[in-house]
Amino acid sequence: MSPDTQTTSQRLTHRIEASGPISVAEYMRVANTAYYSRADPLGADGDFITAPEISQMFGEMIGIWLSDIWLRRGRPSPCYYVELGPGRGTLAADALRTMKRFGFEPQVHFVENSGVLREKQLAAVPLAMFHDDVETVPTDAPLFIVANEFFDALPIAQMIATNAGWHERVVVPDHSARFAAMPGPRSTDALVPKQFRMASVGSIYETCPDAALVMDMLSTRLSGQGGVMLTIDYGYLEPALGSTLQAVQNHTYADPFSDPGHCDLTAHVDFHALSLCAQRSGLDVAGPCDQGAWLSGLGIDQRAMTLAQANPDRATEISDARNRLVARESMGALFKVMATYAKGWPEPEGFAR
Repeated sequence: MSPDTQTTSQRLTHRIEASGPISVAEYMRVANTAYYSRADPLGADGDFITAPEISQMFGEMIGIWLSDIWLRRGRPSPCYYVELGPGRGTLAADALRTMKRFGFEPQVHFVENSGVLREKQLAAVPLAMFHDDVETVPTDAPLFIVANEFFDALPIAQMIATNAGWHERVVVPDHSARFAAMPGPRSTDALVPKQFRMASVGSIYETCPDAALVMDMLSTRLSGQGGVMLTIDYGYLEPALGSTLQAVQNHTYADPFSDPGHCDLTAHVDFHALSLCAQRSGLDVAGPCDQGAWLSGLGIDQRAMTLAQANPDRATEISDARNRLVARESMGALFKVMATYAKGWPEPEGFAR
C-alpha cells in the first residue's frame, strides 16, 4: 500500500510501531492536517458550523469594530486586514463589505494551509493574498488581525499526574482505527504550575506551545507596526486542570482517538496564556468577555431588527441566528472575545470597563 492510499490511522500506526509512542500534540497535528486537506468541513453538509456561517451579522459586527478603531486612530494607510484560518472567507467578506462603507479598504491577507479552503476563500475575497504561516505577513504597516476559532485547532500538549509525578501523555494504537492515550516516560513536573503539582493521580494539565508561538510573533509585530488583534474562541480564563480535547463529526461529538483525519480535533483555548504573551510584548489587553455581551454592546440587536424589517419573510430565521450567537445557553457564554492592541492605539469598544 502506497503512502497516498494509506489512511491517517494506518500512517500513524506504522509510525508508532516503527518509532514509538507520539505526543498528544503530534497526534493532533497529524490528524488535523489530514482532516483539513481532505474536504471543506464547514456547513450543514460538513462537520460543524462557525459563527460567520450562522449569520452575516457576526462578520458585520467585526467590520464595524475594526472600522471604529481605524477611524479613531486617524485612518492609517496603508494597513492590512489579516485573518488566521478564515474558513470559507465568509467572515472576511461580511467584515470587508461593512468596512468599505466607512472608507476602510485594507489589503487582505489570509493565513491558511488548506488548499480546499483556499479555493473557497478566494471565491469569497478575490483579492486576498495567502500565507502558510504568520511569519510572512507584511511587516511595513499596521495590522488588523482577526482570529475566529483559530487557536482551538492548534495542537495541545497534555501532562498527566502519576504516582511517579507528572508525565507527558502519549498516544499508542489500541485497535482498528482507534488509539489510546497513556502516560509516557518523559517527566514534565517543571512544566506544570506549582498550584497543580500535588493534584490527584489522573489529573491532566494542558498547554498549547503553538498558540504561544503564534501569539508571541503577532504581538511582537503589533508592538512594532501598530494595530489590533481580535481573538474569538471557546476557552477558559484562568489556568485549570482537565482534558478539553474533543472531536466533532457530522455535527455531533465523537471519540478524539478514533478514526483520525475524519473528524475535527479541537481543545479549549487558554486565554490567560494568550493574554500573558501579548503583555510580554508590551501590548494592552481588553477582555476577555463573553461573545454575547460583546456582540450586544456593538449593536447586534439593532442590526437584527433592521434586517428583519427589510426581510420580513426571514424574521424568524434572523432572530434565531441572533439568539444562537448571543444567548448564554448557546454560543454567547461559551465563546470569549479578547482584543490585544499596540500602545497608544484606541481602546477597543465592546468590553465592559
